[in-house]
Amino acid sequence: MLKPGVINRRLVGEVIERLEKKGFKLVGLKMVHVSKELAAAHYAEHNGKPFYDGLVEYVTSGPVIAMVWQADDCVSLMRKFCGATKPSEANPGTIRGDYCIHTERNIIHASDSDESAEREINLWFKPEEIYDWKDCEDGWY
Repeated sequence: MLKPGVINRRLVGEVIERLEKKGFKLVGLKMVHVSKELAAAHYAEHNGKPFYDGLVEYVTSGPVIAMVWQADDCVSLMRKFCGATKPSEANPGTIRGDYCIHTERNIIHASDSDESAEREINLWFKPEEIYDWKDCEDGWY
């Protein structure tokens, strides 16, 4: 998910382009204004932590771009490509390393496991909103 800061900073195309150039296959995409209920469900594992309220407030402050990507070992690759959650620990060349300064204004969310990805995809997308298409580039990345 691209968070409100990406949209406000006009970086949506640039971030998606980087993901596509890496070889990730985009199979689901939509702009969503996140309700408090959806944010609470998405970040349920963080409920009660000191940063939870700020996280929900940020993600509901404007539209987000919800996405589903495919690749071999997608979750692990995506996490590395996004970089560390704390911008001070994110390497240059990663999305967070190149575009983030404040942890609480992190610009991208990436699932941390296959199980989380499945749960999150089901929160954000209906099955008919996922388009698995034939990629003529399969095997080149």
